[in-house]
Amino acid sequence: MQTQPNAAPSLKGKVSDAEWQLRVDLAAAYRLIAHYGWDDMIFTHLSVRIPGPAHHFLINPFGALFDEITASSLVKIDVHGEKVDDSPFPVNPAGFTIHSAIHEARDDAQCVMHTHTVAGVAVAAHSEGLLPLSQQSLFPLSSLAYHDYEGIAVRDDEKARLVADLGSANFMILRNHGLLTCAPTVADAFLFMFIMQRACEIQVAALAGDRPLTPVPQPIIDKIQSEGNKVTSSQGGLLAWPGLLRKLDRIDPSYRD
Repeated sequence: MQTQPNAAPSLKGKVSDAEWQLRVDLAAAYRLIAHYGWDDMIFTHLSVRIPGPAHHFLINPFGALFDEITASSLVKIDVHGEKVDDSPFPVNPAGFTIHSAIHEARDDAQCVMHTHTVAGVAVAAHSEGLLPLSQQSLFPLSSLAYHDYEGIAVRDDEKARLVADLGSANFMILRNHGLLTCAPTVADAFLFMFIMQRACEIQVAALAGDRPLTPVPQPIIDKIQSEGNKVTSSQGGLLAWPGLLRKLDRIDPSYRD
């Protein structure tokens, strides 16, 4: 019988303070993905790289629902997909392929998030991709990449193409597949995903209205990042993250275990 994630022995005090904080933040992100209804049962992944030269990163225990994940149940693996610590939980090879490729190629991509939401996959199926139809869409459009669908991501040879397509972008639409964000922190990667997901929901709703649409002009898109920094006082996701953690603590604080 598979070990239940919420029964995982606590790792608090057994790992570095930096790793423990990353575990808490990543577990919180999994719970938030579930809370907002963006999970795909046990599929898709969020990962974060642990500081240090070893390029170890944390990923979800495969088979666990996102609202079951705790800080201690997250699995630490290396860039070869091998578990670093003794863990009773398996790892999804598809999650390893996508996430390890980006972590290994991008030093700034400390956190990588990937979802299969209905609105995200719908926009990923649109030939034009994400359209400049809302204020929310402008932030992804200022740093957006696309990767063509090649089947379930289990082949190592896809890594190079994925990384090349991503380039220096922080937002990616995986054609016919879903959404991906990467950032230096869990808070930023989650905020990026929140904004891109909302932009996709708005686009699907707008296209369903069967009326002429008004796109945002390119000059406005070009200056959106600087204006966004003013709104968040250059704090990015960290401005909203404490409030999101308070929300989770009210709902169920067991993600911290």
